[in-house]
Amino acid sequence: MKKNHFTTLLLFIIGSELLGSIGSVATMPNIPTWYRSLIKPPLNPPNWIFGPVWTLLFALMGIAAFLIWQKGFTKKSVTYALTWFCIQFIFNVLWSFLFFGARSPIAGLICISILWVSIVRTIQLFINIDKTAGYLLIPYLLWVSFATYLNMGIAFLN
Repeated sequence: MKKNHFTTLLLFIIGSELLGSIGSVATMPNIPTWYRSLIKPPLNPPNWIFGPVWTLLFALMGIAAFLIWQKGFTKKSVTYALTWFCIQFIFNVLWSFLFFGARSPIAGLICISILWVSIVRTIQLFINIDKTAGYLLIPYLLWVSFATYLNMGIAFLN
């Protein structure tokens, strides 16, 4: 990999991590208080697992976006795919503000459902351009599927 491509890859990863961390503004203050008081569904993992998982997923997202960008940002298919990537990212961050910030599992459930659909669409578009990029988003889809189960359980139990 050329040095300038490696630098751009790092920028995509760092950018993804930074954008992904915006949601922690709403999340972190509510974990020891509101979230702790909620009844959780079975299979709810310990709180410490979420940070490392999201760090890995945001890195994979950054790599995937870089692989698509590398195919030629001026191509309509690339621009369209990256637009969907941005849309799903907005819903990803928004979920934290709805679920944790607004303390609304129902609003979070609506948002995460839209997020799930937008991730599926992003994967479809990415795979059409670069299979590896699309496949890198599958762990993200699986985690959001699990998070949807958790969100739904919390919404119904509380």
